[in-house]
Amino acid sequence: MKLEDHIVAWNHAAVKVLDIRHTVMEPGDKLQSYMLPACGFIYTVRGTASLNLNGIEYEADRHFIVHGGKGMRLSIEAGEMFEYYLLFYRASLPGRKDLVRLLERSNPFWMQYGFESVEPLPLHYQLMAMEQLWAQGSLVDRIQVKGLFYQFIHELMKQFIKDGINLRQPDVIGQVVRYIEEHHRHNLSLESIAEQFNYSPRHLSSRFKGEKGVSLIEYMIRFRLQHAKELLRCTEAPLRDIAEEVGYSDVYYFSRLFRKYNGQSPIRFRKESKQMSSSDNRPFTAATFSIGENISSRYNVFEYDNHYHNKTIGGSSPMRITKTSSFIVAMLLSFTLLLSACGTANVGSNATNANGSKAPEVTSSTNNSTATDNATKEAETRTISTTKGDIVVPAHPERVVVLYLQGDLVALGIKPVGTSSVFEGAAFAKEMAGVENLGSWYEPNPEAIMAVKPDLIIAASDETYEILKDIAPTVPIPYEKMSTDERIMKIGEVFGKEQEAKALLDHFHEKVETSKQKLAELGILDKTVTIIEGGKKEMAVIDSKLYGRGSQIIYEYLGLKAPEIIQKKIDGREKATGGFVSLEVLPEYIGDFVFRSVWDGADDLSENAIWNSIPAVKEGRLIEIGFDFSYYSDIYSLDKQLDFVVEKLVSAYEKK
Repeated sequence: MKLEDHIVAWNHAAVKVLDIRHTVMEPGDKLQSYMLPACGFIYTVRGTASLNLNGIEYEADRHFIVHGGKGMRLSIEAGEMFEYYLLFYRASLPGRKDLVRLLERSNPFWMQYGFESVEPLPLHYQLMAMEQLWAQGSLVDRIQVKGLFYQFIHELMKQFIKDGINLRQPDVIGQVVRYIEEHHRHNLSLESIAEQFNYSPRHLSSRFKGEKGVSLIEYMIRFRLQHAKELLRCTEAPLRDIAEEVGYSDVYYFSRLFRKYNGQSPIRFRKESKQMSSSDNRPFTAATFSIGENISSRYNVFEYDNHYHNKTIGGSSPMRITKTSSFIVAMLLSFTLLLSACGTANVGSNATNANGSKAPEVTSSTNNSTATDNATKEAETRTISTTKGDIVVPAHPERVVVLYLQGDLVALGIKPVGTSSVFEGAAFAKEMAGVENLGSWYEPNPEAIMAVKPDLIIAASDETYEILKDIAPTVPIPYEKMSTDERIMKIGEVFGKEQEAKALLDHFHEKVETSKQKLAELGILDKTVTIIEGGKKEMAVIDSKLYGRGSQIIYEYLGLKAPEIIQKKIDGREKATGGFVSLEVLPEYIGDFVFRSVWDGADDLSENAIWNSIPAVKEGRLIEIGFDFSYYSDIYSLDKQLDFVVEKLVSAYEKK
């Protein structure tokens, strides 16, 4: 991590001191694998010890400083009397996107490093003062502790600059894996884990999958279910207790998830495991795992506990299961005989009344009934042709989940019960108020999706389709591979709204043509437009029609051109792309008009000489477009972006 970034992060951080501990260890004393409850500093006052933090060995002498992140494992073995301070803190940054990106590159509050201070006294005195004030415990004293902590950090940064410090990146993914394995009983999600480690969900998801080959959520599910399989094999615990032990308060949901990943129900798995164990002449042992009687409830979001009233179902008594099954078979047989008798009586009655001539009517009636049932069934579903083959979906879905393409459904008058996370400034944000958040669209949370019990899922990519296809009928709508028209018509087909979809597209295209005519009359269609995003040192230059930030409206629908250096790339690309250029060469990329994608806390360039030298900026042809607003490419968002782009272009033109 760049030292400059490290200092910037501390400069913007909101900090809370959580605890200060002053400890003395006797020679030979050991601290074994202590998990840091928060980010913190270890400062050696005197003595020597072998110190291991997250697998990294340090020979700690007096005035040695080690920093580590929450969840790291600390072990200390004192070689002689060893005195040290532990200072725990929590730090957070405001939600500015430049700071979020800084944390995605490298998080200074979770970074691991160790060094011997060459100017230890200022650090030591501040720790002593903080420890004494902390022990007094008053609120006023705690305020002074926070002030001293900032002085401590200031002194640390000064020594960084003067002496140079080897900053070691922590094994974040290793920490996440340990966190999942130790907390799998609790209500975990990609978002909650990312928050725990001060990373954005998207960044953590990408890093985890890159290192482990599977998504974070997939890893967690597999770990939980593997633990459940061992409990099913090796204990007599009721299914409800096993579900709760591995983090699922809803036993019905747990059973569905288990069947999805293992191809059979937990009850069936347990039965076959016992049969296999018996056939292998291996005595069943119930002592391998222990589930305590007083297991606390992990999380009970759904209150869906009516599925398993009898906790002995799935227990170790095959006699009970056999009797139940025999009873059901006997009842079915009796019911079948009763129906047959009724049918025979009816046939006999018809034959007698019509002198035998009516017997064929029974067969005809049966055929008609079958045909009616088939017609009814067909009326309740429709078959959709997709890139993944034909998919049968409900004709009138009532519980729809949609990822990323929320605006397409909103435009067709459909409100989902669950959706991927929505940016606050999205055009359709108000329409999504109160809809269940199911995680990021590129890595949805299967557990959360199953919890809303969807009868139809609209997936925005082939990858998300593969993750969700076994939960409910799932239709892949790979938005990056389909034109807007193709996508809207396919969604219209899914919901039986083909006419509404066509009318929606006709209206949009008419609006595009009217807008183009308006711009042409003013001579704007002959001008060049650049779309950028970034800050003081470099800018992302959008060189695709599919990148968002208004690119689809500007370059595809309105047909505006970028400067030649960008247009060559736009013409040759079919994917969403953008490249970074330094601010020094940025003027070469700027056209007659420039749209800058901005967010809360974006860099203020008003005093930047290079920026102010650009003609489009000097002459008022700079247009700022909100990041959240311009991120989406659904038809609802495109319609609103069209209004915005045309209005701003005309307004900028009229300022001349």
